[in-house]
Amino acid sequence: MKPKTRIQSEIVALSKRLKSISEKQKAYAYKYCFSHIGRMTSKGIVTCTDCGYSWKGENTPSSDHPECTCPHCGSKLELMKTRQRVFNGTEYFSIITTCKGYQVIRFFIVRTNRKVGYPAKYEINEIVQQWIAPNGRGEIIARLRCMSFMYYDLWNEYSSMELRSNSNHFAYDITPQCTYPYIRIIKKIRRNGFKGKFYDISPNALFKAILSDNKMETLLKAGQIEMFRHLIRTSAVINEYWAALKICIRNGYEITNASEWCDYIKLLKHFGMDIHNSKYVCPKDIISEHDKLVRKRNDEIRREDYERKKAQAIENERIYKEQKGKFFGISFTDGIIQVHVLSSVHDFIEEAEIMHHCVFSNSYYLKENSLILSATIGGKRIETVEVSLKTLKVVQSRGHCNQLTEYHERIVELVESNAEIIRSRMIA
Repeated sequence: MKPKTRIQSEIVALSKRLKSISEKQKAYAYKYCFSHIGRMTSKGIVTCTDCGYSWKGENTPSSDHPECTCPHCGSKLELMKTRQRVFNGTEYFSIITTCKGYQVIRFFIVRTNRKVGYPAKYEINEIVQQWIAPNGRGEIIARLRCMSFMYYDLWNEYSSMELRSNSNHFAYDITPQCTYPYIRIIKKIRRNGFKGKFYDISPNALFKAILSDNKMETLLKAGQIEMFRHLIRTSAVINEYWAALKICIRNGYEITNASEWCDYIKLLKHFGMDIHNSKYVCPKDIISEHDKLVRKRNDEIRREDYERKKAQAIENERIYKEQKGKFFGISFTDGIIQVHVLSSVHDFIEEAEIMHHCVFSNSYYLKENSLILSATIGGKRIETVEVSLKTLKVVQSRGHCNQLTEYHERIVELVESNAEIIRSRMIA
């Protein structure tokens, strides 16, 4: 894409002036992007996959001592008893730097080919540059992506680094395996509250948020990290909660469960309660207060006129099928837990009544950028899962009365490990 504005022309020119990745940075990427393996044979011969040196080790890798140090190159190795001889890998590495007042995040694809008995071979190639101006607007310099049904990050590494038009495409917001620890930050980002921590948020999203929105800047400076992270991950509109958030900040109330607090504020608004009153917006027991309003809302729904409710449900069913119909039928399992997409408004009603939460009362079936799934074991509902269709990450997963179950982490891992199934329906 040819630059069309002065800023785009400036960024294209500056990109060509960036220094190549240094040998020190390469060494860091090679060391921390991959596990370093000591391959052990059944006879106890250990081979370092970094330098190729072999020596006689213990007969079996101990669970208490699963690591060793190569006596030749000094690499710390993870012992692995296997007949495998070739260990290949591909990961992403990033460097955060600045250039003429712009914040720049550079991404590199790193490959390794390690064969038993030979020194490891590494290759590193830059594929994306995220350029962020002091006003929060960004441009992307990147290589071409190949067409693929299942993968969105197949890079044509022989193409040139050029300005790309679809700068907001999620393919360019990469989560690297590791980031070079020596980072450079423009003054405005530091002034707007960044203290060196990313709080499990991509640097691109964090920097743009605090540069373009003074309310997000205020949240970060006030230490409302959970709310700050929630608003970025879900693309929720901060203005919808800002009046209540100011009360929380003024009273030193830290929001520790952002998704549930947001649902609670929506219910307060629905019942016309005062969201400028700390008594309501800063509850000591958010779960109890949230559940009270959910029960009240569910009772209100049950009292509604049947015909009007039926007509509305028919209309909502149509909207839900139009928005999410392509995801119907998605299901996966780890052998014990089964997860499937809720395929009708009636399913939402049943889910809410059995699980005693607000998945129906707060009209989650009308949330454009969310997909709702139900996790079950042997047909019994365990947790209800909300997935962001922008990030394909689990926003929240709640069991009966919004409690977390003993299977919570396992459910989140199962859903996120099958994100490609959801993505394939999005691009089909």
